[in-house]
Amino acid sequence: MNELYNSIFDAGCIKFGEFRLKSGIMSPVYCDFRGLVSKPELLKEIGQALGERAKQIGCGSKPGDRLAGIPYAGLPLGVAASLASGIPMIYPRKEAKDYGTKKLIEGEFAEGNRVLVIDDIITDGASKIEAIEPLKDAGLVVEDVLIILDREQGGDRILAKAGYRLHSLGKLGEVLDALVAAGKVEPDMRARVAEFIEANQFA
Repeated sequence: MNELYNSIFDAGCIKFGEFRLKSGIMSPVYCDFRGLVSKPELLKEIGQALGERAKQIGCGSKPGDRLAGIPYAGLPLGVAASLASGIPMIYPRKEAKDYGTKKLIEGEFAEGNRVLVIDDIITDGASKIEAIEPLKDAGLVVEDVLIILDREQGGDRILAKAGYRLHSLGKLGEVLDALVAAGKVEPDMRARVAEFIEANQFA
């Protein structure tokens, strides 16, 4: 995984400085995977890793299993994982269409299908729980969430309290250790981020 971590950093998906997160707090590290849509080779590699992990979790072992990419960052990840694994994908809309079928969920599915939710990163887990609601309302079974990177700020514990298991390709500490070993991040920045993470836990 260290090679993938380095590729993610080289692609500009992980930056260091002062950034305001969606939660409102200031962070010395920012992770943004939306730019992967312009890097097809890396997106393909991540899709393969997500697809393999999805199968390890058990998704795809039943004909009705589905992947569900969360808009917007999770959509290309879900597509890439679906292409790599052969597991069909659906996705919840941010808002219902006010024309046509007015669907809240795009793609083919049936009530009772198991769904593995896919997204890029987790901080406090709130957006994941919000995105899961329309899937559950449609009668789908959601037990697991798969992401690229866990910021290790308690999102896994928040999801667990809501009844969901979190799976990730990597944790922020692991990624930073790999970048320090590769000479791409200074040890003092690694220590600064670790201090920030420890001081900003959501659960």
